[in-house]
Amino acid sequence: MDPDVERLSAGKYILVTTFRKDGTAVPTPLWVVVDGDGLAVWTPAQSYKVKRIRNDPRVRLAPCTARGTATGEEVPGTATVLEGEEAERIRRLIAKRYGVVGWLTIKGSQLRRGRDGTVGIALSLGG
Repeated sequence: MDPDVERLSAGKYILVTTFRKDGTAVPTPLWVVVDGDGLAVWTPAQSYKVKRIRNDPRVRLAPCTARGTATGEEVPGTATVLEGEEAERIRRLIAKRYGVVGWLTIKGSQLRRGRDGTVGIALSLGG
């Protein structure tokens, strides 16, 4: 496994920094899972971070606390929005890694937003 993937996935949260059209950085702490050779996160489909990623897939990634305080070195990456079965796969990975809390969070979100109300985001390192 890539040392950066291992380091970034070691904690519960990853700081995903996306960029507005004017270039302003917007950091967001999210649960993180290992997905193949990269990482993945899960988020509401209508969130601004998804809109920013669709506009500009560049991201910066760093390990962080639940409040978004970076706890390690930042690395560049590329984000890809995953929908349908790919998003379902990420939901399963989140539920497996975060146990009952993860499962309850996902089920609660599905009740509020429906199955298509959330997406997965694949994170590839480098960029």
